[in-house]
Amino acid sequence: MSTVLTRDALDLRVDFPGLLTPQGAPWHYLDTAATAQKPQAVIDATVRAMGADYATVHRGVYARSADMTLAYEAARRRVARFVNAASENEIVFVRGATEGINLVAQSWGGANLKAGDRILLSTLEHHSNIVPWQLIAERTGAQIDVVPLTVDGRIDLDAMAAMITPAHRLVALAHVSNVLGSVLDVKRAADIAHQAGALLLIDGCQAAPRLKIDVAALGCDFYLFSGHKLYGPTGIGVLWAQGDILADMPPWQGGGAMIDKVTFARTTYAPPPGRFEAGTPAIVETIGLAAAIDYVEAIGLDRIAAHEDALVARTRAALRDINSVRLLGPEDAAGIVSFVMEGVGGSGVHPHDIGTLLDESNVAIRAGHHCAQPLMAHLGVDATARVSFGLYSDESDIEALLNGLDRVRAIFG
Repeated sequence: MSTVLTRDALDLRVDFPGLLTPQGAPWHYLDTAATAQKPQAVIDATVRAMGADYATVHRGVYARSADMTLAYEAARRRVARFVNAASENEIVFVRGATEGINLVAQSWGGANLKAGDRILLSTLEHHSNIVPWQLIAERTGAQIDVVPLTVDGRIDLDAMAAMITPAHRLVALAHVSNVLGSVLDVKRAADIAHQAGALLLIDGCQAAPRLKIDVAALGCDFYLFSGHKLYGPTGIGVLWAQGDILADMPPWQGGGAMIDKVTFARTTYAPPPGRFEAGTPAIVETIGLAAAIDYVEAIGLDRIAAHEDALVARTRAALRDINSVRLLGPEDAAGIVSFVMEGVGGSGVHPHDIGTLLDESNVAIRAGHHCAQPLMAHLGVDATARVSFGLYSDESDIEALLNGLDRVRAIFG
């Protein structure tokens, strides 16, 4: 039996107006790992929230404000169910995973890290899971260590187990690599971290659109993802954290909504999650995120993963037949295929040139370092070409990609 989605599910492409060019031709969008196209259901939800339903939340005594507050907090409960949180009060809305990681680094890290403490990252992390830890390490005197990768591009958990010490206070790792698509065994990573007395933060940006997230089963302490990679709007993301950890974290930003009582002498703060949501929130974007979760779960994350797995396998097999292509990452990558085109004597086609020529054929891929420069250095390249699939991707996208690469090879010889 085919693992590709049924014909009805593949017809979901019609739900995505962004998959057509302005002239009405198919646009082969293979950059979903950067940001996903939006289904009409999400667009409609955000239009309603910005239009006929719009009002502020948590403040107004009039009916529309009360209704919008109910919708906003219902979105928080929707996210809590999506990740199997113990309570909606463990869900903090942020602008994206980048802001969420910075929140944890500055709030938890600022309160708990000191000189002599250590932070453990991995070679494949996105800059958003590196730079915030460097900033807090510089401020507190903590040190950063780096877990190496296995030969096929996975975080080496055996090496992690060997190198972690009681001095490590926090481990921060990607659930799915945004470059290689390699999937982390989060439960094992959590066990290793906890045995050493460290907390585990997981960057789930590439996992949330395709894997079932159960924070209780995973055993991590922080989990983060961005709405725009989950077919939702930009400007909204989620930080989940264990309730007792959140309760002990100090505020990160000050302003309205995050307070209990303000005087010039002293301010007391609201309990989580309000303590971490200063100012008027991203009301419209939050409503859109809830609609995106509804859309994805109606299809089924298992079916989406199976569909993308089949496309990855087909793409890797086809690229392997091109003798100038070097594939990167594991065979069972989740939704992502990264490669470089090499030539005789070490010369080759720069990924930017590949991306530019493919764009002329209405094929959109990502070319560059993917905000993962340490990983590029490990791979011995400056950049890669990255193909990333979504639930709307199909065989026509692969065919267009391969035809475009034939043109690249013809032009560059």
